Amino acid sequence: MNILPSALYTAEQTRLLDKTAIETAGIPGFTLMKRAGRAVFSALLNRWPRVASITVLCGGGNNGGDGFVVAALAKQKGLQVQALFVGGQGFAAGLSGEAREAWLWASGEGVHFEPYDAATPLHGEVIVDALLGTGLTGEVREPFAALIERINRMNTPVLSVDIPSGLCSDTGRMLGSAIKADITISFIGLKFGLFSHNAVNHVGEVLFDDLRIPDTVYEQVDVAAFRVTQEDVAECLPPRRRTAHKGDFGHVLVVGGNSGMGGAALMAAEMAVSCGAGKVSLATREEHVVASLIRVPEVMVKGVRSGLEISPLLEQVSVVVIGPGLGRDAWADHMLQVVLQSNKPMVLDADALNLIADKGLLSRLKSLPSVITPHPGEAARLLGTDTAEIQSARQSSVEQLHRETGAVVLLKGSRTLISDGDSLYVCSAGNPGMASGGMGDVLSGVIGGLLAQKLSLIDAARVGAYAHAHAADLCAEQNGEIGLKATDLIPYVRSVLNGIV
Repeated sequence: MNILPSALYTAEQTRLLDKTAIETAGIPGFTLMKRAGRAVFSALLNRWPRVASITVLCGGGNNGGDGFVVAALAKQKGLQVQALFVGGQGFAAGLSGEAREAWLWASGEGVHFEPYDAATPLHGEVIVDALLGTGLTGEVREPFAALIERINRMNTPVLSVDIPSGLCSDTGRMLGSAIKADITISFIGLKFGLFSHNAVNHVGEVLFDDLRIPDTVYEQVDVAAFRVTQEDVAECLPPRRRTAHKGDFGHVLVVGGNSGMGGAALMAAEMAVSCGAGKVSLATREEHVVASLIRVPEVMVKGVRSGLEISPLLEQVSVVVIGPGLGRDAWADHMLQVVLQSNKPMVLDADALNLIADKGLLSRLKSLPSVITPHPGEAARLLGTDTAEIQSARQSSVEQLHRETGAVVLLKGSRTLISDGDSLYVCSAGNPGMASGGMGDVLSGVIGGLLAQKLSLIDAARVGAYAHAHAADLCAEQNGEIGLKATDLIPYVRSVLNGIV
């Protein structure tokens, strides 16, 4: 068992990895299946070392084959094993390939398999879910659906093999019903669907085992996406030169803070300062100037009445963040129009995106170096659809937004997605405590501050998303998720960016 890799794969890519390992690396398929079973059993004993009995639920595919191996290993160890298969009396005859080999091997080891029915008591202290694997694409059918719902109503801990039964391994969408696992252990290639959409509520702790597949196999198969990690932060933000000065780290201008919403722009500006921008300016409503000076004297604040008053500022800065607390009135519209004409690298968030949707300016972004950071509702307005549609197809929504805008797209939510059209990144950090006002504002400040330090658009977006979410995790570890405030993240983001974690 090793640390989670950054590369993520689709089900088809994982099957290709498996096929390549068999055909070019010469590893028999049944050998891979036995390695997977051993990895599952090892994870089970590591998590529940005092377990005396298990229930193994098996389907008819290779996922079930892994379960057969687990049942045999448990039997060898002296555990009480309840091994159930979901299917009729012809179940064994319908098995093929490695799954059939595993069935015969487990039967030879003394495992007694029984057919499952709704009246069967599930008496194991741990349930091993080896029902439906990565090949599932349609809705879960009976009797699997009822069994999954039954398991979810129980208090018995569950270990899922490769992916919780009922989750789509490519999208993370729940296909009618899906197991809620305590642990999911994935093999050979880490599945993209484990880090998207509904998956966060179903996978529990995710473990990975590459089954000792050689690197030459991975070199032959494309990757679907990459998880962002602390290593990416270190790579994109190397130690500063001892002779560095503030001019080396850019000048961010935050535009926003309409009447009654001054805090949003101020939080973005404060975060840009704290994550390393050389200078930060804030253009906001005049009534917010004093509060800004008191809160963050490092920010050069200017009260502006129209977009014309920010033109001199735009000539001086290297990056613009627009949207936090911007509003959607005439003042906001004028600000946005002037910023868009500047052609500066920019981060567009919140009401900047809503105004773009209102005014039909999506294609205007194609000529601009920009990062857009919509939440699902804002993404829906930009694409003329609804939030449910965005959430059910998050990956394709990100790709469509990039095609429509040419921008680097950061789609917020549980497991934020970031894409520049060439590569897709997943931020698997973060927690429910982030569901509070102002989180998006400080994120835009992080990205703006990183852009000012000459990170590329995609690097600023992916590293910014990770630093923001990981900071929230660090904060929640110390103080809990409930009541987590956006400004609580500021010192933690600084620590993440400096590698002090």
